[in-house]
Amino acid sequence: MSAFDPLREQLLDAAAAFAGGGAALPGILTGMVDDVDRMLREELEIFPVCHHSPASALAMTRRLRDKRPKVVYLELCEDLRPLLDELRNCRLPVALQAFATQLDGFPPGSGPLSVIAPVTEASAEYQAIAYALDTPGVEIVLVDRSVDHVFQWLPQETDEPAPQEPGSIEDAQGEDAALHGDAVGVEIGDLRPRFAELEKHLLHHGKVRHWSEWWDQYVEQPLTGADYDTYRQAMALVGSLFRRLRPDGDDRLAVDEERERYMWTRIREHLAASGADPADCLYVCGAFHAVSTVAEFGLRSEAPPYAIGPRTGTRWLYGLIPSSHSAIEAQFGLAQGSVSIAATTWAKAVKRGGVTPYRLEGQQDGRGKRATKATKAARATKITEAAPPVAAEPAADRLSGFLAGPPALDGLDEDELRGWCVDIVRLARRNGYLASTADAIAVFETSILLAGLRGRARPTPYDFADAAVTCIEKDVVPGRRDVRRLCEILLGGDKIGMVGYDALPPLVRDVYDRLEPLGLDLTRRTQQRVLLDLKADPELEPCSDLLWTLRHLLPDGAVRPIMGARRLGERPIQESWDVALGRHQREIIELGYEGVTVEQVLEQRLRRTAWDPQATAGVALAAVEDAILYLGGRRLAGELGARAVELLAAERTVDDAPEVLRRIRRLLAYYRASEPELPAWCEDFVTAGYAHYCTLLPTAFADDDTGVRQVGAMLGFLFTLESLALSLGCDRAQLELAVRQSHPRAPAKVALLWAAQTQLGLLTREELRARCDELLANPLVVPAYPLYVSGFVQALEPVPGLAPFVVEALSKAFARLPDPVLLPWLPTLITTLRRHAPELVPVLVREAGRTFPGALAELDSWTPPWERPAGPARRTRAAPAPSGPVAALLTRHPQACDAVSALLGCTAEWGSAERENGEVAALLARHPATTGAVAALLRL
Repeated sequence: MSAFDPLREQLLDAAAAFAGGGAALPGILTGMVDDVDRMLREELEIFPVCHHSPASALAMTRRLRDKRPKVVYLELCEDLRPLLDELRNCRLPVALQAFATQLDGFPPGSGPLSVIAPVTEASAEYQAIAYALDTPGVEIVLVDRSVDHVFQWLPQETDEPAPQEPGSIEDAQGEDAALHGDAVGVEIGDLRPRFAELEKHLLHHGKVRHWSEWWDQYVEQPLTGADYDTYRQAMALVGSLFRRLRPDGDDRLAVDEERERYMWTRIREHLAASGADPADCLYVCGAFHAVSTVAEFGLRSEAPPYAIGPRTGTRWLYGLIPSSHSAIEAQFGLAQGSVSIAATTWAKAVKRGGVTPYRLEGQQDGRGKRATKATKAARATKITEAAPPVAAEPAADRLSGFLAGPPALDGLDEDELRGWCVDIVRLARRNGYLASTADAIAVFETSILLAGLRGRARPTPYDFADAAVTCIEKDVVPGRRDVRRLCEILLGGDKIGMVGYDALPPLVRDVYDRLEPLGLDLTRRTQQRVLLDLKADPELEPCSDLLWTLRHLLPDGAVRPIMGARRLGERPIQESWDVALGRHQREIIELGYEGVTVEQVLEQRLRRTAWDPQATAGVALAAVEDAILYLGGRRLAGELGARAVELLAAERTVDDAPEVLRRIRRLLAYYRASEPELPAWCEDFVTAGYAHYCTLLPTAFADDDTGVRQVGAMLGFLFTLESLALSLGCDRAQLELAVRQSHPRAPAKVALLWAAQTQLGLLTREELRARCDELLANPLVVPAYPLYVSGFVQALEPVPGLAPFVVEALSKAFARLPDPVLLPWLPTLITTLRRHAPELVPVLVREAGRTFPGALAELDSWTPPWERPAGPARRTRAAPAPSGPVAALLTRHPQACDAVSALLGCTAEWGSAERENGEVAALLARHPATTGAVAALLRL
């Protein structure tokens, strides 16, 4: 006979009355009772919980004080156990994290991998952890799969995504909701229907908007004041209901059953190894797993041993990261504000029920207070004075009375509701709403009305929030926060945790220590402004270097420069920074998984970037520049530069040519200004690039997929670095041959080729002007003339001396092109210059300023230089005869000069110095006035 036989018979009679003789409903109802009965008859006491449930936390606190177990088995990843001791150095909520970047056994490109398990004070798992860690002789054992197995089984788990509450992620509060990043979340006791029709039915008949509200109304509130046996049986019944009412083919059930086999195997292994008495143990798991039907369930299971699969070779790193209520809601698809409301419910229940919750010694609460030794001693006294544990008795049926009787509803607390209404009006006015006392009265009455319509004797926080939105919210939100968000702030707010200094990785502690001279409180989540006068305080330069490195490694907003810049060859004398490291503690903690110092992390990232299979020469040059700016020294820059040479020589396209040209110019200018000679890799890069681009130039001109900007950058590299390349042994004939072999068809590339020929002397400026005039004179080519002009504009980079001709070509285009051709081209020209060649615009503007008149009045009489008639040719003046001892010596001994002239094929007659002097004397004799005037001037 079982204590649940009467309940089973009642359910069978009810099923027969409502189902009309069907077999499905009786099987489900009796199966639920059987699940509860099987859990209660298990030798090891099973404590079913739901994540972040105040009712579960209260029941856990009471049960720990009554039972005083010596071993607590907890459903949490077993390799997270070392992190539990660090919780006392943190302010909850925080999340246990496992992080991996070096993967072995997982698909390439799937990293980095991250798993988080958030912990809040209003949770049963935290109460169990605090009890076990602060009570002598108590051991806590994590029995769930390792984080490595989480990702091994992940494809099966994510076939069907978990349902999301309305407003859970889309309306989450910005960066506070993103504290977990893209980590995979694991929690204890995920209780939610996996049957969409069942959830819809419960929400409809419960007159609620989302699942979190239904759970709070129909499970949390009734079980908050229930005794332990009632709580345990009711929670197991809910878990059995959701387990049996699941859709066919639910793939997640197979993973859940694997986890249950894993946990029971670990429990039996620990009991066998430690010799602990099962009567002194407590198994804390989700209600869904507490009523498991796997063969391995229970200590007396006769199923064959379950073989736990091996872990991969992935190296996992462990730590703590800050969490928040909104981050937990966004991670697990809960309604926005539900975790904050649960925390408020927990605080009220603790105060009303006289329960002293467990808290780790030395840990800060939300107000920054720490649990003292006196508090711990008082708790230990209470535990010592408690009645000794009694022998377990057969479980009595508490479900019949709980299910048959109406829930004990709290009456209306008018003082509490009135305080909510007054405070929400005050908050609304502070945030720009035109709220008044009348709105407070309306919210009060509407809250009571909504609760009555929904069958509640007391308005819940959800009823109050709906009433406030109805009465105060207008068409437009005047500030950043709407009324629903203000209600969340009023009812508890988004509590954000913080990881303490002692629980931080070595890298983060090193950063905090090195920034200590700035006098900042880096644990604050607010933004702090700091001014660095590097000229007056040179000892702050290491802090400046560290801030620039952090700005490069951390996301935008963590550290932001207001004044000052870090460029090659420049060192500011003053800097101003906005520092918000406390708000981005997760990101800086994850840096600690990559190295011991930020410099080591930066070096590893630069190497990984440069040696990535998809890296290009431009990417490697960017890594060289970052190495110089943030790390200094020549070793790493030389290695990255050598890698850039390899990548450039191996490239088969020129898509990266503009980036390569821009960065190598900057690096060459830096080395020429700061060092006596160029590094060897720079010389190798210039010579390799000269040969590389000469080889690819004909193909790039002919390839339609290669843009004009890329070809212009190639020519810019070849022409602007030509002198350096030639001094390093390159052959200019290679460039001339490449230009002669180029035969483009696109008009813009033809213009580029003409500019290159002009630079090489293969085409004169007059011939180039004549070709452009021919294009404008040909009606068939006029529609394509803007493309030629665009090519000339791009040619300013390789041939900057062509700027006057480009201004001339643009002026002729504006003057002679018809409007149907000119007007559609102008937006294209402007956008092209703005996006692809912003550095060329100042060149054009300066040249236009020199060409065109400076005043509007001069424009009417102004004639363009290219339209002015050519003046008469100037008569060349004969060069004066050389004078001096050299000329006299050559005149007296002309044989050497005559021999050289004969060798060169030159014939000339020797002049006479006396004859030249005689001509000057005759000229002065014919015009004596000039000589007299100069003499009179000299006498003055």
